[in-house]
Amino acid sequence: MDARKLAGLEPANVFGYFEDICAIPHGSHNTKQISDYLVDFAKKNGLKYIQDETNNVILFGEGTCGMEDHDPVILQGHMDMVCDKDPGVTLDMATEGLDVTHDGNFVFAKGTTLGGDDGIAVAYGLALLADKTIPHPPLEIIITVDEEVGLLGANAIDLSMLKGRTLINLDSEDEGIFTVSCAGGAHAVISLPVERKAVYGPCIRLSVSGLQGGHSGAEIHKNRANANKVMGEFMSRIQNIMPLCLTSLSGGSKDNVIPHTCQATLVAMGIQLERINAIAETLQAEIREKYDEPEASIQAFDVDALGGNSLSTESTAKVIGLMCAAPNGVQAWSKDIEGLVQTSLNLGIVKLGERLSATFSVRSSVNAEKEELLEQLKTIATFYEASFTVGGEYPAWEFKKDSRLRDIMVPVYKEMFGKDPEVLAIHAGLECGLFSEKLPGLDCISIGPQMHDIHTSREKLDIASTKRTWDFLLAVLKAL
Repeated sequence: MDARKLAGLEPANVFGYFEDICAIPHGSHNTKQISDYLVDFAKKNGLKYIQDETNNVILFGEGTCGMEDHDPVILQGHMDMVCDKDPGVTLDMATEGLDVTHDGNFVFAKGTTLGGDDGIAVAYGLALLADKTIPHPPLEIIITVDEEVGLLGANAIDLSMLKGRTLINLDSEDEGIFTVSCAGGAHAVISLPVERKAVYGPCIRLSVSGLQGGHSGAEIHKNRANANKVMGEFMSRIQNIMPLCLTSLSGGSKDNVIPHTCQATLVAMGIQLERINAIAETLQAEIREKYDEPEASIQAFDVDALGGNSLSTESTAKVIGLMCAAPNGVQAWSKDIEGLVQTSLNLGIVKLGERLSATFSVRSSVNAEKEELLEQLKTIATFYEASFTVGGEYPAWEFKKDSRLRDIMVPVYKEMFGKDPEVLAIHAGLECGLFSEKLPGLDCISIGPQMHDIHTSREKLDIASTKRTWDFLLAVLKAL
């Protein structure tokens, strides 16, 4: 009996390689092992490859079945994944593989993110290169690192040796949608100095949980609450009735993930837990009504402690004020494309140590608006006497009016599935903007199989869609 969990799924080679990938820890900034796996694959299959010092890998495959002299086609995905898991899950995603399985309709990982974003792209590429009977032109397959933390691999990679100027990006999560443009972005950090001192008194723990979370680009418009912003409001309302000294604060794990939980511990002078619970109950009802958050849970608990090394009331007030003042969510909608978010930001991480660190993901398809939003954050930082840094900036990918690739892919899709694909721009960041800068004249489109709840422990990959997308990809490569 085959011990492989995904045995029997089609396309067999694709799911076989995907399961191999799931067995290797490959979160962002932890890509050496998966990068070496790709190099080993190249060596075993006699392929030319490049592995750079950041662990990016480029694999080269010759054209097959009389297509050896055709222009090369670039396929592209990223090898890193967002690592998130349910409370109580003991699996160490930095050192252990995923507990991957399926229910006949979807592939998922028990209690953790799956990494279909973007492990399935890597699996497609390896399956293509391993099968010499599939008709395709010469292939140049780019597999980057650290896409999920600011497109770092795409920014660092040298593409000067590539000959292809037609690129199919395989980092989409919606089948039947051809993405042809995306927003640019950056991550920003406000670092606030705080004063700690010995403070003794009754302690309480505040909890915001049960929120949906999700992708801060693809799902920022879905009316989901941000746990860090909710916690800021919760503490602000308590502060209005009693002095507070904050001891600990932690919410979110990635700047590009809408945080679904936030926890805080504080010393409350003249504590009245009944009044705090009343605030929690009122705020919970407001969040459930205002947002699509039916499971939102806002609670306060007694802590068996008498304080200790806590923030002063003045520092606590600054922390709370900054969290409440920080903008979050959709800031502007596109005037040209109905329903498209043009500018947004996400307060993805708050962490209290010797300083308060607040990390944001900023996105816009209009560079001037992105800069204005970064300037707004800088102004807030200055007001609270905090430092401000910006990193991981990447450009927007602009729409290409004349596209041979689009002219081929759209008719092929319609012929195969009896309907037109949806051609659109997205608010999430893709590496295509950086590749377009590095490869002048690049013609590119992003596609992928259907996935749900990416960047959360509910992430799942549609099995039938994976097969349809594979068949479509093969048809497009044959047509090229």
